[in-house]
Amino acid sequence: MLLFSVPPPIINSLYTFSHPLTPLTTHLPLFSASQAAQPMDESELLARAVEHIKRSVYFMKRGFDQNNIVSALSHASQVVQHLRTAKLAPGTYYELWIKVVEAMNDAEEHFDDINARYFKSDGAEGQNVADLYETVQHCGNVIPRLYLLITVASTYIKSKRAPAKDVLFDLVELCRGVQHPMRGLFLRSYLSQMAKDKLPDVGSGYEGEGGTVHDAIEFILQNFSEMNKLWVRMQHQASVRDRVKRERERRSLRELIGTDLVRLSNLNGLTLQLYETEVLPRVLEQVINCQDVMAQEFLMDCVIQVRLLLISIFHQILVGSSMCHRVVLFHFADCSFILF
Repeated sequence: MLLFSVPPPIINSLYTFSHPLTPLTTHLPLFSASQAAQPMDESELLARAVEHIKRSVYFMKRGFDQNNIVSALSHASQVVQHLRTAKLAPGTYYELWIKVVEAMNDAEEHFDDINARYFKSDGAEGQNVADLYETVQHCGNVIPRLYLLITVASTYIKSKRAPAKDVLFDLVELCRGVQHPMRGLFLRSYLSQMAKDKLPDVGSGYEGEGGTVHDAIEFILQNFSEMNKLWVRMQHQASVRDRVKRERERRSLRELIGTDLVRLSNLNGLTLQLYETEVLPRVLEQVINCQDVMAQEFLMDCVIQVRLLLISIFHQILVGSSMCHRVVLFHFADCSFILF
């Protein structure tokens, strides 16, 4: 993990940011006790959460404008707190997640400005992004901590104060801290979205000291593997009688898994040899090992249809090989016959 020393003044100011008795960690209830006792449908829960997010975003921006970093981070954390809920179905949770991501995009712009002012003024204004990266790790709850960490990491990578590969691998490992399937899926989707234009790909500004295309491939494959595991685990939640409902919810989230494979297909440095030796075997390994019919069907559709590579390259790899027969079997046969 990338860790940086934080100057004493910042450590002191962080007391109110990380102390367990401050509003940051106690401002979770959005309703009074009487309101909480009354059952509410998802639309009402979402409406209340969105209203609270708007207020928190207002105070977050005011904190940034007043150069009060701790206050801004505290309110940014309150925005993300809403993603800790377990009361929303995936579709409703996605709507809430979009609102939070929009707020994090606003925060990222402020982080960029803070870091730029720091180096333009030789440290007289703003704050070093390396210190910000350490600062957000003092957040008391794992969901807000990781969303803020990913947001600050975007600025950190763009500043090139640390190799992109080190920051990305740091984040993909830290995201293991969220093992709830739905919350973990959306967290890793946010990580993938943040990293899409910051990968050390061939021809990118982060190649070289920031890493190589091999690092970009490994990062995407690691994130893809963890997302697929979380997605499969959703099937085993709740009771058996809710199986149909869980399958419907899982199908609504499958595009999140396919996003990482799209990222792979867009890498400029992904050659025929790299695809054959590093990408396809790892993806097929996930297909075989996941032991889940829905996942196998969808992942094989991704391999064949989501333009992982051009069809011509795909045929050069597979035609005449035993792997070709395996792919055809997966794609056209009932996956229940090949689970073992």
